[in-house]
Amino acid sequence: MVAPDWEQMPYFLAVARTGSLRAAAAELNTAHGTVNRHIRALEATYGVQLFQRTRSGLELSSAGRALVPIAQDAETLFLGARRRLQGLDRQEAGAVRFSMTGVMAYEIVSPILVRFFDEYPEIDLEIHVSDRFEDINRLETDVSLRYTDEVRDADVVARKLYPMALAPYASRAYLERHLPNAGPEGEGLHWIGWDEINRSPDWVRQTSFPKAQVRHATTDHVLQLSLLRRGFGMVNTSVYFESIYPELVRVPGGDITLERSLWLLLHSDLRRTTRVRRFVDYLADALKAMRPQLQGELA
Repeated sequence: MVAPDWEQMPYFLAVARTGSLRAAAAELNTAHGTVNRHIRALEATYGVQLFQRTRSGLELSSAGRALVPIAQDAETLFLGARRRLQGLDRQEAGAVRFSMTGVMAYEIVSPILVRFFDEYPEIDLEIHVSDRFEDINRLETDVSLRYTDEVRDADVVARKLYPMALAPYASRAYLERHLPNAGPEGEGLHWIGWDEINRSPDWVRQTSFPKAQVRHATTDHVLQLSLLRRGFGMVNTSVYFESIYPELVRVPGGDITLERSLWLLLHSDLRRTTRVRRFVDYLADALKAMRPQLQGELA
């Protein structure tokens, strides 16, 4: 029989990593009261205080710091056992957790998923759209489609597909209004920002229009595209969207860049899992077939 304290270790580690009950609850997809209850139960089991409350959150006590490496070793053991058991699965059925960035999800990957659903009706996808890189080693996801420079995750099988082409885009209406009076380096034009508002972030200086100002900011790429199509500003985005949205055009003088690549990632133990392998192979083949469009060769 598993000792009760081992059932509470994930809650302890989540609080130790995040420094708060609410952040730990969000990481574990549960209520913060549940996290608090497990922490108190663990402290009662050992007869020690594991965390100290401070103005900045929860900090590990000396006993808590001593417990962390033991809990991490236990986590590694249990996660490794789960992955190995999942890797023995030979069924073309069951659930596969899949994460991807928003720039890929709605117009590029969504049609591929519909075709996959038809071909493999017994495989269920649990899809998470996020620009946060979910940890494959900690089983936050089974398969991840990332758009990045490189991958260094341990125990991860990484398939590098190809670089995706980006270019500055705006609506025809926006360019008709602003381009005639714009300077050669983007004076008089403006970008839609990414993440926190910053009028002159580093990435602007690396574009074809380094003197265009940033106005407003969002981390939602779908909202960026919506604003773009409605005549608000410029966005450095995939050349593929030009073929989908006729109101979008490449900004004259804007360079096409091939800086980062598409990667398909899965844990090494899951490559023997049939349903995971079927999904990864299907997605990789479909994205490879789209290479001309995603690299601008047909734009």
